[in-house]
Amino acid sequence: MSLSKLRAGIAKRTGGDAGNFGALDVEVREEFSSVVLEGRVPDWRLKVELGWFAAGFGYKGVVNDLEVEGIEEERLAPSFPAGDRPLEGRSFDVAIIGGGVVGCAIARELAKWKVSAVLLEKEEDVAAHTSSRNDGMIHDGFAARPGTRKAAYNVRGNRLWEPLAGELRIDFSRPGSLVVFGSSAAKAAYPIMAARAKENGVDGWEFWSRKRLLAEEPNVTDGQHGAFFLPSAGIVSPYRATVALAESAAANGVEFSLGTCALGLEKEGGRITRVLTNRGDFRAAVVVNAAGNWSDAVAGMAGDRFFSLHQRRGVEMILDANAGRHLNHIMAMPSLLTVNRKTKGGGLVKTVEGNVLVGPTAAEAPGRENYATTAAELRELEKHLRLNKKLSPSMVITYFAGVRACTYEEDFIVERSERVPNLVHAAGIQSPGLASAPAVAEDVVRLALEALAATKRVSRNAAFVAARRAAPELRRLPFAERAALIAKNPAYGRIVCRCEEVSEGEIRDALRSPLPAASLDAVKRRARPGMGRCHGGFCTPRVMEIVADELGIPLDEVTKKGPGSRIACGQTKAGAEGGRQ
Repeated sequence: MSLSKLRAGIAKRTGGDAGNFGALDVEVREEFSSVVLEGRVPDWRLKVELGWFAAGFGYKGVVNDLEVEGIEEERLAPSFPAGDRPLEGRSFDVAIIGGGVVGCAIARELAKWKVSAVLLEKEEDVAAHTSSRNDGMIHDGFAARPGTRKAAYNVRGNRLWEPLAGELRIDFSRPGSLVVFGSSAAKAAYPIMAARAKENGVDGWEFWSRKRLLAEEPNVTDGQHGAFFLPSAGIVSPYRATVALAESAAANGVEFSLGTCALGLEKEGGRITRVLTNRGDFRAAVVVNAAGNWSDAVAGMAGDRFFSLHQRRGVEMILDANAGRHLNHIMAMPSLLTVNRKTKGGGLVKTVEGNVLVGPTAAEAPGRENYATTAAELRELEKHLRLNKKLSPSMVITYFAGVRACTYEEDFIVERSERVPNLVHAAGIQSPGLASAPAVAEDVVRLALEALAATKRVSRNAAFVAARRAAPELRRLPFAERAALIAKNPAYGRIVCRCEEVSEGEIRDALRSPLPAASLDAVKRRARPGMGRCHGGFCTPRVMEIVADELGIPLDEVTKKGPGSRIACGQTKAGAEGGRQ
């Protein structure tokens, strides 16, 4: 570490010299084992670039508090108005902050032990942010920089997902990933790629000739020159996987407090004693920080903000389910001459449901929950469509954006706090976070139990049930099984969503699960009504009726995603007079 060299480098990048930062108001200082950047810069890109530069000087972390002109600092706050306080005065062994795939994987892993645990999620459902806004790829581990936590967790997590998916009763497959060579010269990179895969411990790789690739992918672009094939790459539905992890954890005794935002952490003698939330304050022996894009804010609540995050936004397009028949593998054609260690470049991913996802893009942009999309980003994605001659923009049914939580070191943080002995961090879990989640969960739970051992002796939960009870999915059943199911419960014979062939029975199952849905988006994450080409244009009114009936609420109180998102404003005059809603 050399603060003087860092200051000199930042001065050079801001138009100054070794003794000053030019016209910019920038300060650099050390705090504990991290470096802190403070002051003001004219644009976001410069802030991020200075953070990356500082990360190369050997500090434990970079805390980038540079303000950007015209961009207001974001604050963690409840997503919904204050209501009742069911957590007030209670006590738990472990509190997990964050209901994404990492937090839910930790909750399920923790359920294997005899501890009292609660998971806090500020939205009305789990998987509301990054964990439902990605392509579902279980990366093979090749792209991660060798020697990083990312690389190690990626490969471990990849191996864990297949048996875990079996226990959770969710779809999982390994189509494998193809890195297509865009020129004959690019093929020369194969030995280097193979060496990297070997260094990361990836489970297998092959060189595919132009002829082999064409045989396996008949619709591949004519400009291909063979490929680097990684057979261990897999796919899951990211939102269904997160929900399944949460349901399994809930069924095994973990409490989920939704619509609950962590507002502060009280300490005594250096240890966290109370968690302050909008739904009541409670005691916790151990706190796990799995708060995604807000994990640096949660670390700050505990006085352990040794890192800060920057946001990398990615946009993806979804193609119609019919597009899936034209693609057999995950496929990308990155530029091998300008390898960017921070992103993988995007490509084509066939989902477990049969759609094709195109992307993502990758751009540094402010906004921890900024899901806007632009025409320019969509045009950028069209280059991936050209990988497959059968795919076209006419197949696009929608598009979406996701935001990745990146540290300036571009690596995961999985560790017990050095300053707060009963705090465990699972932070900076950007891509390949979905692939890594089961492995991260194993280590976080081990660390949490080590911290808990100071106050409690913990044993295995002999009553833990690994196999999740999954609701039937009608369209996947043979006709004889469908008929038997419908004969037993006629609600399965009433199709509500024609695009996805979702029945009333499946929607009611989603509303009665161990972690019940309570909004249209939550139902969609569990049973997929509204995910087809018509985007719910046909089925939404009927889904609303079923939700209202199950929850015992008026139709105009049904929401899209919790308080403040009602679909209907009230009854019409005719509806009120006629007794209809």
